[in-house]
Amino acid sequence: MREIIPDIEKWTNEGKKIAIARVISVEGSGPRDAGAAMAVNEDGEVSGSVSGGCVEGAVVTEALQIIESGERKTISFGYSDDEAFSVGLTCGGTINLYIEPFDW
Repeated sequence: MREIIPDIEKWTNEGKKIAIARVISVEGSGPRDAGAAMAVNEDGEVSGSVSGGCVEGAVVTEALQIIESGERKTISFGYSDDEAFSVGLTCGGTINLYIEPFDW
């Protein structure tokens, strides 16, 4: 999470809305460990990674919806999920993410 703090500070100072996605658990093989974080601002700019690139696009879409709605959400991507496979999560495991609006 430390690596995304400078971008969060910059975006906050610019008055941009932000969502944070965090890996809360990994079942089986996964690209990133629990605790990995990614920030997304309202313009779709990204800092950090929750999957090493394989599901980031789908996470950005979810984060933008959360910025708009203000809701919090838990989502999962697993090898058997059609969506996860289509976005490239082929590592054989499942990653569970928690995405929330950021409030400094």
